[in-house]
Amino acid sequence: MIIMKTEATDKEIADVVKEVRKCGLKADVSRGEFRTVIGLVGDEGKIPFSHFAVLPGVKEAVMVETPYKLISREYNRYMGEENERRTVRVGSVDIGGDKPVYIAGPCAVESKKQLFRIAEGIKKAGAQVLRGGIFKPRSSVHSFQGLGAIGLEQAEAALSWLREAGDRFELAVVTEVRGETQVDLVAQYVDMLQIGTRNMYDQDLLTTVAIKNKPVLFKRHFGAGIEEFLSFAEYIAAEGNKDIVLCERGILPLGKGRNYTRYTLDLAAIPAIQKETYLPVLADPSHATGRRDLIFNMSCAAIAAGASGLMIETHFDPKASFVDGQQTITPEELKEVIDACNQIYRLIASPGK
Repeated sequence: MIIMKTEATDKEIADVVKEVRKCGLKADVSRGEFRTVIGLVGDEGKIPFSHFAVLPGVKEAVMVETPYKLISREYNRYMGEENERRTVRVGSVDIGGDKPVYIAGPCAVESKKQLFRIAEGIKKAGAQVLRGGIFKPRSSVHSFQGLGAIGLEQAEAALSWLREAGDRFELAVVTEVRGETQVDLVAQYVDMLQIGTRNMYDQDLLTTVAIKNKPVLFKRHFGAGIEEFLSFAEYIAAEGNKDIVLCERGILPLGKGRNYTRYTLDLAAIPAIQKETYLPVLADPSHATGRRDLIFNMSCAAIAAGASGLMIETHFDPKASFVDGQQTITPEELKEVIDACNQIYRLIASPGK
């Protein structure tokens, strides 16, 4: 990164950016309260540090050691904001702010009637964001792939229901994009684009989503280490989009763990990630446990571990859900989760009170 002097002029900053681009690199310009920092994105071998260090207005040129440079706390520290957490605005909701955010809804959108009934229920329960899958990645080709798999017309209809439900019940909306060809269509209807766990490594999809300049919900792959997770989030930031919300959704269990939980919710990853990056972190206890009877406990544990919110699968009749009914709770149960988690959050935010 190139750290500019406090008194650096706009022309000096622009000249540095021009020099960066001459080297075939991208420039990420971040203007902080005290100084401007220019992050260099590209092949590190092309970076002539000695040249950049003596340009007018430059204070120093520094190498950031982590592979996820743009989203690192080290990068943020040079902006004078070491202890800050980025607040990501999704519709009218702030994720990473002074209260937890709850994303809820069906794993898959089944019908307009189903979606609106669930949206009304999660709103009453206290959720702020409606989720619902249109394009569903499934392990089996014979499983329900979402209404989007039926055809473009059905996909657009389902997206319009999602948008209409969000507007009617004053909820922001998010859904997953499964491939690059879906991004433009989905972005027209939602407040936030989701990258699911199976697509965490899809660099082309990450780039395509990033340039839509919409917030991105980025879920950790079940086999990814923390460094890998953050390194692939960097692909989004490298396109100039830092409105990224990370989501811990469980990693592969060891031994015979699948007999008890679908995955293992890595609670320690939440505070560990927060020490590395300024991005907010959510938890998804639904996919992590695969069991509705464990959602309450693991939701409370995730908030206690420092999560900025939760993503929970919710349906008025989980047993009748087309997808993942075994890990889905009702709106009434969601309210119990939210009420308990809000109490835990207040306790942590104001210890001793």
